[in-house]
This record gives sequence, structure tokens and C-alpha cells, in this order.
Amino acid sequence: MGRGILEMPKKGYLILENGDIYEGDSFSIDREIAGEVVFNTGMVGYPEGFTDPSYYGQILVATYPLIGNYGVPPAGKSARMPENFESDRMQISGLVVSRYEENKSHYQAKEVLASWMKREKVPGLSGIDTRSLTKTLRTTGVMKGLITFQKPPDKFGGFSFKDINRENLVPFVSCRKPEIYGNGRLRVLFIDCGLKYNQIRLMLNYDTTVIRVPWNYNPYQEKKPPDFDTVFISNGPGDARTMPETVETVRQSLAKKIPTFGICLGHQIMALAAGGDIYKLKYGHRSQNQPVRDVVSGKCFITSQNHGYSVVEKSIPKDWQIWFTNLNDGTNEGIRHKKLPFFCVQFHPEASPGPTDTNWLFDYYFRVVKKWL
Repeated sequence: MGRGILEMPKKGYLILENGDIYEGDSFSIDREIAGEVVFNTGMVGYPEGFTDPSYYGQILVATYPLIGNYGVPPAGKSARMPENFESDRMQISGLVVSRYEENKSHYQAKEVLASWMKREKVPGLSGIDTRSLTKTLRTTGVMKGLITFQKPPDKFGGFSFKDINRENLVPFVSCRKPEIYGNGRLRVLFIDCGLKYNQIRLMLNYDTTVIRVPWNYNPYQEKKPPDFDTVFISNGPGDARTMPETVETVRQSLAKKIPTFGICLGHQIMALAAGGDIYKLKYGHRSQNQPVRDVVSGKCFITSQNHGYSVVEKSIPKDWQIWFTNLNDGTNEGIRHKKLPFFCVQFHPEASPGPTDTNWLFDYYFRVVKKWL
């Protein structure tokens, strides 16, 4: 009997706007996509990470040398939310890894990563020198790129790249209509800019009713607005300056002295609403090991982060103070008002994935809200 022929994986190519071309093996759907090429240095947490809406429109490069090694858990349902994912679908546009592992030996694993990616129509390339690629992105900065399965011509040119930062990406990841979670005493107006579900999961532990609304929902313009005690602004993708509607809603909340808390993109929106400014980082912060320092207490924390923009500290009004600073590059990681109940952080205290060192910020948030009320 014949031994059979081993089917070889199809070749795919990551092409960067600077002309660099990386050849790899396809381990998912052979679909051409364009996006912004970014890297993440996390070692674990890819099911949560790949479903983080902050990645919408991006081709993710994993610096950890093998991905897929513990499979993919079932979504599960709890309070209308997946238990093991941070949104209802995979949010990355494409995935680039050094080595893909076809494995689901973990006790929670339901399927292998490749089958999940195929179902979500997300292409993946393995066999890429991700160390070299990451060094390029660190030196040059994040770039536009594309994944294709057509062999590139010898002469670079003729490729169509997409600049995702020119458009408002949040409508693609925000909810379409208001939704309510829980029935607690404290009522949170939760502005969904591309939330991670763990933010709602944690809030429901504090006797809350979470009123999740679309990114452009303005309660102050509604004929019958919901009753709420506090405003929260979630994380999300893209440039906060493309969201004047949300900035205006938050500006009105601050003017009304309503307790307000923002995370990640929400941090940048709050800074703009307060009169500050933001700028694009060279290659962003995407990992679960970012050290930050509370400049008020002097304490340091390891945090989970996923963003490409930062607040200009010199633009912060005098009635606000710097709260957290990144210990790697000195960029801003949090601000708060000196007298009023307004504060925001650039990192993710809800983790998922990552360390839970800063979960205490939710305790702080609801303690401040109760005190103000």
C-alpha cells in the first residue's frame, strides 16, 4: 500500500507598506485582508486577546514563539455574555505567528485555534520570523500591511493598503441599541466604544444596573433618558479624535458633575472632553506586562494594555492631575480631577487577559460614586 502524500500548507505573504515581504504557511482561511500591523508581547491569553475590540482592523503579530498550544475554550454564556471571550466574535483582522501549534489538550479546550479562525474568516500565517518583524515595527513604527496568498511580483508595487486610522472604527464594534444588565441600586450609563465584557462582569459585583448604550448615544438629547448615577466609557479601537459625538457627551457629563470613569479609549475621550489632547504612539502598548506607577501613592503595578494612542500630559488642564505613568517610556497612564469625581486610566484594570493587580480601581470607582451621591 502507498504511504500517501502529505499535503503541504499553502504559502501566504505578509506585505508591509515599506516593501518588506514575509513568507509563511497558511494555517487558516486563505483570505486576503489589509490592516494595521501591530505586535503583542503577551505569553498567554490569546482567546481573550483576539476577541478584544481594540484590535479591530489590525493584523496582530504574536511575539511569543508558539500560539495555539492550549486550544480554544467554549464561549459559554453568563448574563448574555460569553464567559471565556471578551466580545461576541474574533476582532483581529489577521494573525502572524512564529509557530502554530495544533493542540487542544487543555481541560477547557473545545477546539483548535485554526478551526475557530476559519469559522471567523480570519487568515493566519506561521513560520514567520516574528523577532525580525517586531524589531522592524519597533524601529519604524506600526505600519499598514496586508496578508495575501498570491505570490508577490519581483518588483514591489501595485498593492492596496488601508489606513484604518482615518476613519471612526467604533461603530463597527459598539452595540446598536441600549441593553441592560443587572438590577442593582447604582445605575451606570456604560458608553460602549468596543467594550471588553469583563468590565460589565466586574461591575455587576457592586450592586449595579449597567445600562449599555451605543458610542454616539447622548442621554442629554433623549426625550426619555434613563436614570443613571454615573458614566463609564469603555475601551475600543482607533483614534478618539474621530468621535466628536462621544467627546461631547462626556463633556456634558463633566459639566453636570456626574461621576465619570474611562478606560483605554475612554481615557483618551475623557482627556479630550476635559480640554486636553492625544497623539499616536510609535508602536503602542500591547501586552500583559506593562509596569505603571501611581505618582500619588508611589506604588507600582503590572498591567494589561492594548492601545496605540496616548494623552499629551502638558495639555491636561490645571484642575486635573497626573495619576499614573508608564515606567517603560514615561507616557501617561491615568489622570484624575483634583476635586471632582472624574478619573480615567489608559491600562485595563479588568485584565482578561493579564494580571489583576489593578482590579481595585473598580472598588475605588464605586466608592467614589457612593460618596458623591
